[in-house]
Amino acid sequence: SSSEKIKSYTGDKKFFFGNGGIENPNGIRKVMLNNIGSLGKSSCAVYQIEVEIESFGEKEISILLGAEESILDSKNIAYKYSKIQNCKQELEIIKYEWKDKLEKVQVYTPIESINIMLNGWTLYQTISSRLLGKTGYYQSGGAYGFRDQLQDTFCLKYVDSEYLKQQIIKHSKHQFEEGDVEHWWHDETKRGIRTRFSDDLLWLVYATLEYMDFTGDNQILDIETPYLKGQILEQGIDERYDRYIESEKMGTIYEHCVKAIEKALNFGEHGLPRIGSGDWNDGMSEVGNKGKGESVWLGFFLYDVLIKFSKICEYKNDEETKKYFIETANELKKNLNANAWDGRWYKRAFCDDGTVLGTIHNQECKIDSIAQSWSIISNAGDEDKKYTAIESLENHLVDKNNGIIKLLDPPFENGNLNPGYIKSYLPGTRENGGQYTHGAIWAIIAETILGFGDKSVELYKMINPIEHTKTKELANKYKVEPYVISADIYGANNLAGSGGWTWYTGSSSWYYICAVQNILGLKIENETLSINPCISSEWQEYEIRYKFG
Repeated sequence: SSSEKIKSYTGDKKFFFGNGGIENPNGIRKVMLNNIGSLGKSSCAVYQIEVEIESFGEKEISILLGAEESILDSKNIAYKYSKIQNCKQELEIIKYEWKDKLEKVQVYTPIESINIMLNGWTLYQTISSRLLGKTGYYQSGGAYGFRDQLQDTFCLKYVDSEYLKQQIIKHSKHQFEEGDVEHWWHDETKRGIRTRFSDDLLWLVYATLEYMDFTGDNQILDIETPYLKGQILEQGIDERYDRYIESEKMGTIYEHCVKAIEKALNFGEHGLPRIGSGDWNDGMSEVGNKGKGESVWLGFFLYDVLIKFSKICEYKNDEETKKYFIETANELKKNLNANAWDGRWYKRAFCDDGTVLGTIHNQECKIDSIAQSWSIISNAGDEDKKYTAIESLENHLVDKNNGIIKLLDPPFENGNLNPGYIKSYLPGTRENGGQYTHGAIWAIIAETILGFGDKSVELYKMINPIEHTKTKELANKYKVEPYVISADIYGANNLAGSGGWTWYTGSSSWYYICAVQNILGLKIENETLSINPCISSEWQEYEIRYKFG
């Protein structure tokens, strides 16, 4: 629709473009369009209006593109926004809403590129692409990812902790009666995928811990939500896409969390959790899909969850579960440091056939970043091993020439290791030896936990997209938008330093958390604010303005 009378229209792309193509469409030269809709056509939306403007005059026009559930709703919206004043008013409302959200926290550091990303852009990316659209130019998804959208709300606790709370409640309804969860689903169709991914379910617990820690709201534990029910995956089946239905069985958020943890306590011969058809790295789809493979990273993540959640068990007077979780965590810590240590860093995984990922004896994937960073984040690594592991990460995975922190190195290519579909990526792209920004940020968080302020700020600045686009030469190399976080940056050969997938990435949330919480040190625990920075020794000062509540 339009504020001006529509003289003619077409929905037929072939009619409009003709031989002229997108640069010089035939339709531009036609007196009238053919008034044919787009249904069943190669579709576009074109309409023609006639406007008269006097010399040096001005005219404002509203142009509407949209869809509603019914014709009546469409007409109502079209009528409302055919009035220019209504459009302007709505625009001001939207601007105010974004301003209110994005300006809750404002930071001023000596590094301008950090200020730009933190004062609006990163939060905008997270809310618009990850939560509202669930889509981006490089992936038109629309689905909720179980682990994904939970992590997206971590950064939004500073804006409004209700985001995180509602996401926890929503995702708890996508846990099956057996404790596993839908890897992703579409709300519109109630269809999703049941898998053997081993980490998804634990993010529900991690998110609940984040929320309670920040707000002090323990009542969330008593909220009741239903489980899902559906056909259990048979032996040899890794995933099933189906319409899963709501169970009559209900559970409190506390019960959902306990069920998730108990389901994850599935250990292999090295005393580490079984990886299933993948952990956080989906591409490692054949490391343990036969049921034996184990994940070192998952061991550290699980340890962190067990230790933190045992305090919740104590609050709930569930002494038996608390004791079980603490004993399991202590045993897991022993196994991680005894069986997963490779001499200079932690291994990444044990495959079904006994081969090891992340060992110096490999030709490919000698070292993987997230096992090192989470040995520190979880505090499960032995004190001496943590410092050696982070040093190895810096030596082998930080590529200052291309401004990236690789996920693993060397990439999978022609060797005898077959970890899954990760190997089908070109060497140095996405998870296969490029920078997977999610993992790069965890490495920086680990640096802050060890107190390395200079390194933390240097690396954080290095992976900032603005720093990759400061000159024409750099921008031509990086190739993607400078104002949003890139999910991945290529790490090998002629593509090294080129951005891959932007907008639709969970790393935008972690990028924000890393700066505000870990580097600038703005901590809120149980509604008590403290500042515990880990900053560059060159900084004389920095400023945070925070509007709380």
